[in-house]
Formats: sequence, C-alpha cells, structure tokens
Amino acid sequence: MEYRQLGQSELRVSAICLGTMTFGEQNTEAEAHEQLDYALTQGINFIDTAEMYPVPPRAETYTRTETIVGNWLRHQRREDIVLATKIAGPRRKLEWIRGGPRAIDRRNLREAVDGSLQRLQTDYIDLYQLHWPERNVPMFGQYQFDPAQEFEQGEQRQWVGIHDQLQALAELVAEGKIRHIGVSNEQPWGVMEFLRLARQHDLPVIVSIQNCYNLINRGFEFGLAEICYREGLSLLAYSPLAFGHLTAKYLEGGSGRASMFRGFAQRYEKPNVAPASAAYAALARQHGFSPAELALSFVYHRWFVTSTIIGATSMQQLRENLAVWQKPLPAELLAEIEQIHLRYMNPAP
Repeated sequence: MEYRQLGQSELRVSAICLGTMTFGEQNTEAEAHEQLDYALTQGINFIDTAEMYPVPPRAETYTRTETIVGNWLRHQRREDIVLATKIAGPRRKLEWIRGGPRAIDRRNLREAVDGSLQRLQTDYIDLYQLHWPERNVPMFGQYQFDPAQEFEQGEQRQWVGIHDQLQALAELVAEGKIRHIGVSNEQPWGVMEFLRLARQHDLPVIVSIQNCYNLINRGFEFGLAEICYREGLSLLAYSPLAFGHLTAKYLEGGSGRASMFRGFAQRYEKPNVAPASAAYAALARQHGFSPAELALSFVYHRWFVTSTIIGATSMQQLRENLAVWQKPLPAELLAEIEQIHLRYMNPAP
C-alpha cells in the first residue's frame, strides 16, 4: 500500500480509505468488524465515517455506523489509525439530527463533535469534515446553481458564514478534539473562501476535499483539480463505482444500493448513465479487465486523488476492490477512456 501526505498536514494516509456507510444497514456489526480487520492487514490506515451514516439516512439508524466503528476502534492502537468523520448540515430534511439541523454553527459543531467522540470511543478525530455546505449550492445530483434558492418568501436566506464556521472549528482544534479539518461536496468558490479566510485570520486551513469522482462524474477536473494542485489540498474521492453502476450489474438486471434505495442516488438517474456505463464495461472487457477493475483503477491512479474511499457489502467485494490497486491501466486504455468521456461527458453530475 502507498501512503500519501494529507494536504499540508503531518498525516500520511493510505491511498485507499475504507468507507463505512453500509455499516449498520447492509452490514452487521460483525461483518463491519471483519472488513475493518482485513483492511488493516492490507495496509489501510484511513477510515471514513459520518454521524449521518448508515445510508440511506433514517431516524432509526443514524449514528449507528460511528458506534460500530467505535466498538472496533477501542481494541486498536489508536495512533495507527487516521480517523475521519463528518457533521451533517441543513437543507436535507434530517429532522432527527439536532432538530434539523438549521445551521452549521458553533452549537451544532460542538454538539456534533462531542457526539462523534463518544460514539467513536476516542479522544480526538484526525480529520473532521463538513459533510456538505450550509449555503445554497448544487449537490447530490443537482447540477445548476439556482439564485432563486437564495430567497424564501421574498426574504434572503441566512446561513452561517465560513469565517464563523472556521472560528468554531478553531476552538475544537485548540481543545484537541479534532486535529485537522476538511470539506465535502464543496464547490470552487467555497474551497477558496475557506482558504482565504483561514489565512487572513490565522484559523485552521482545510487539508482535504471529499467529493464524488468516477468515470461518469469527472466534474472535479473542471476547477477543483487545479485548486488542489496550487493550494496543496487532497482529494478524497468517493463513489468510484458510481453506486455500482460502473460494475455493470444494473445493466445485467442485478440489484444494489441504487435499486434498493430508490431516489437516494439522484445523480445516477440521468439519461446517459446506462449507455456510458455500458461503453466503459465493454471497453474493460476488451482489455481483459472487469468493469469494476477499470473504474477503480482509473480513480486509484489519478494524479490529483490522494485517497479513494471504497465501500463493500461483502468480504469478497472488499478483497477484489483492494486487489485492483496492483492493476494500473495502460496508456492506450486511458486514451480510449478519454474518447468515451468525450462522447458521454459527466452523465452523472
């Protein structure tokens, strides 16, 4: 396994990160612990979770994933693990999480961090991330910024400013509860504001961006890749298999999260998802790869991806997905991928 610097921090993380959003919904605690144990033996030191997990989010299950991870973590050498989690924000109608929540403000941040620390059974979180922006931005399948969403009943919507969020996070860093901060599902303007305000006011600087990135969603390349390069930030790429679409199982009548939880993954319910997935699957087989191997290897070895977050619902899937690390794609295959990309550019934004 290769280890890479996380942004400008002192942390070094494995090039593959174990995602946990199936723990407590599609995976039992015993199955989750088996995955975590195996990942550790394969050199993975980076674990990502969230207070909202498992998915899809439900009042009956939220926080269950962190609890499962915490029950495993207390038996490990804490210093060997880089642990990441996230705070849920407003705009997703999660009424069971702190009454909404209506803001990512000081109160919500402190309450969320303390809750995560308790469930994870640890004194500190290595990387604490804002799961999505509080302000109006297109995300989770939306693809256009809509200025009309800035207003409600003719009044300007209010949101907690990035400076205020950074000040609250700075307190938690100073107290030792979190070591570093990052953003998720963020847009270029937000990333640059986090950087500008942190440097201007001597506040914690974000070290990472956790965004969707895969063969049918390469929007990160348009602006954020340059920001990562010039500002020394790390991309933590999630959904490399596009909710299973890039395994070709849905083309063949199979089932998975996208079919089990209808309406949850809206970005993959667009017209060109199936034909693009079929084109990549055919290309993979022509070159002796499985569709999943093509999709994973593509993301694993992109120059701007620091770590790829993978998830699995079975040990067989986990073993296969980790084995792909040893299968980089040849240059001629990468060139053919670009031809398909030009034909079906980002069908799942």
